Amino acid sequence: MTSPLRFTLRAAGVSLVLDASDGHLPTVLHWGADLGAQDADALAQLAAAVAPTPLPNGPDAPVRVALVPEQASGWVGRPGLTGWRDGGVDWSPRWRVTDVASEGTPIRDGADLGAAAVTVTASDAEAGLILTLEVELTPQGLARARASVANDAATDYHVGELLVTFPVPRRAREILDLAGSWGAERHPQRRALTVGVHLREGRHGRTGADAATILHVGEPGFGFARGEVWGVHTAWSGNHVHYAERDASGHQLIGGGALLLPGEGRLGPGASHRGPWVYFSHGVGLDAVARRFHRWLRARPQHPDRARPVTLNVWEAVYFDHDLDRLRDLADRAAALGIERFVLDDGWFGSRRDDTSGLGDWVVSAQVWPDGLGPLVDHVTGLGLQFGLWVEPEMVNPDSDVARAHPEWLLQPGHGRLPVEARHQQVLNLGIPAAYAHVRDQLMALLGEYAIAYLKWDHNRDLVEAGTAPGGAPGVRAQTLAAYRLMDELKAAHPGLEIEACSSGGARVDLEVLQRCDRVWVSDCIDPLERQTMLRWTGQLLPPELLGSHIASGRSHTTGRVHDLSFRAATAVFGHLGVEWDLAQASDDEIAELGAWISWWKANREHLLGGDLVRVDTPDADVWIHGVVTPKRGVFAVTPGRIDAVTNLGDVVLPGLDPDADYDVSVVRVGAEPPVWGAPAWFGGVRLSGRALASVGVRFPAMAPDHTVLVDAVRT
Repeated sequence: MTSPLRFTLRAAGVSLVLDASDGHLPTVLHWGADLGAQDADALAQLAAAVAPTPLPNGPDAPVRVALVPEQASGWVGRPGLTGWRDGGVDWSPRWRVTDVASEGTPIRDGADLGAAAVTVTASDAEAGLILTLEVELTPQGLARARASVANDAATDYHVGELLVTFPVPRRAREILDLAGSWGAERHPQRRALTVGVHLREGRHGRTGADAATILHVGEPGFGFARGEVWGVHTAWSGNHVHYAERDASGHQLIGGGALLLPGEGRLGPGASHRGPWVYFSHGVGLDAVARRFHRWLRARPQHPDRARPVTLNVWEAVYFDHDLDRLRDLADRAAALGIERFVLDDGWFGSRRDDTSGLGDWVVSAQVWPDGLGPLVDHVTGLGLQFGLWVEPEMVNPDSDVARAHPEWLLQPGHGRLPVEARHQQVLNLGIPAAYAHVRDQLMALLGEYAIAYLKWDHNRDLVEAGTAPGGAPGVRAQTLAAYRLMDELKAAHPGLEIEACSSGGARVDLEVLQRCDRVWVSDCIDPLERQTMLRWTGQLLPPELLGSHIASGRSHTTGRVHDLSFRAATAVFGHLGVEWDLAQASDDEIAELGAWISWWKANREHLLGGDLVRVDTPDADVWIHGVVTPKRGVFAVTPGRIDAVTNLGDVVLPGLDPDADYDVSVVRVGAEPPVWGAPAWFGGVRLSGRALASVGVRFPAMAPDHTVLVDAVRT
């Protein structure tokens, strides 16, 4: 291919302009705000305007940085493909594009494809390699790309890393990504984009509580509604990479891919390796970036509807103390409150009386459940509730029947030793067909016997030294693919089954596992103060209907803090609502207030789980303002986390509404009133335009910390 080949993908206010001229791998001429229609001549002029120039003391020809950056172009930054053959040869392929097509149709120069998928095929005949690059712009303006490399020679080829990248303009000079730990998932962190590589590697064998989630690069000072932002997310639940790079020439890239352990990328003759989808989102402000992810997820055919069932999970109510009468009583209390799903948590199987034993034996305990789970399942479903069950299919206790019978099924580094235990657990190697079949068949038997509508799928430890016996060859990639396959098989056999991605809280949150799961458990910490941050930033990737968000007991089981029910509930309603509380210990007043919150959420869930997320930038780090906006309405939450040196919160703006429409604005009153000093008259109702609400706002009085006021703005 020697002729010019430049083309545009356009959707939802975004243009992605690619240049695959003269047989080169595609480069990005523009990714960002829509440029409008561009014919071949206009694209040629654009290419000339942004063409790279030679650098002093650099290659004589300008360096082209492709979507899979290649050293053969003169690029001395991080290469897209790191690979080699024995003897250290064929480590720097020089790709020549042989085909560029959309849905099998060759692309012509100057094509405007709209929202479309493009496949680029390239090869290096001397190295015996074929590269396939898939690029797509969705109708929501979300871009994604993935690369595959195939071995077309007679000797093995070793893939060390396969990354895809998009460029960002030089005005984008600040990085924001996420970090965290168990019970404190997804906290933001910022730094300048300087020369070098900002590298976020996940080596947990799962996405990880400390995952970058989305790595953003934007104009300095960007916020939720201001500044251009470009973001990247690697959709892979195993070891993975996100990175941003700036070199001395001023090239700036963001990208990602899977992180392969030694040997995981070994390709025999004719074999291939395909990397994960890497997603790229652009917008003015973080909210715009988030909405592209949300709208794409909501457009999927398998996306759950907005009538998400209110869930009672019994973990913090009973822990391992499973008693049929007590659990029936909890189900009765739940049904009386309007709860719609009952989930039996850990402790129902094998010898599992605590966390030291029985994990991996997915057979109902005859000791605890002499008549099986049927009496409880029948009672729950007889009340009109769905029944859900906790499982952890990828894990085992060494003190379990399966581990004793098959020690070779545990992931291990070889030489006859096991990895360090974590939570008294090891990992069952699902890459071994017999181990996979064992777990699959036990879960299929449970789903076949009982009316189970929902699996809470846990994953409570990292994959450390995760190899396959006896030699210990790394098995994280195979384990990840097997977990996906297991979820797929269970759902195919049991249509309508829902799965929650629970990984010791929120340690498996990515867009690939979300192709199989119907929500995530944001964190094991249900303290509403901590959840303000965790819900806020998990929402950067996922819409509220995918966020497990529960009202817990008054004293948090993870932090020991005590909060009013109004604060716990007003925090939880901005997600898929549930309850994690021993209802038998709640007072009559608490039950009445909890019932009122559940009723309010059910009456409003179509709005709360269907609108656009709006988050408000505030100068005070401990004041959170956010909401959900639809064309007819906005519901906002205002929460101070501490008492400031300045007493009143002041004028709180409520953006995102139609500026030319009027809204009736009032405070939502459910249950106990949050304490404020001198409630203003508008709490009872005021009519303002969307423009006034976004520009002037409403005056808030002094509020007690750790409380929330909900504001409802209804279009007139």
